[in-house]
Amino acid sequence: MRKLLLLTLLAASPLAFAGTECTKADKAQWQDQAKFQEDLKAKGYNIKKFKVTAGNCYEIYGWDKDKRKVEIYFDPVSGKVVKEEIE
Repeated sequence: MRKLLLLTLLAASPLAFAGTECTKADKAQWQDQAKFQEDLKAKGYNIKKFKVTAGNCYEIYGWDKDKRKVEIYFDPVSGKVVKEEIE
């Protein structure tokens, strides 16, 4: 019974639902969104959707230069990939 209660509490904790965290830097240090997207397009990305996440990431949905469907989270300060899913 205690194990079940503990598992239930852990599953309901905010950490269980935490998303990808990219930076804690002030937004004044972030790269310009439009320029960031243009740089990605110049690298061959086709961006279907671009957004800023609750975890302070630039996230894109679209296709890479090899026409693979991607979802990528970028650190908006450094521009580095934090998380990437390719179909």
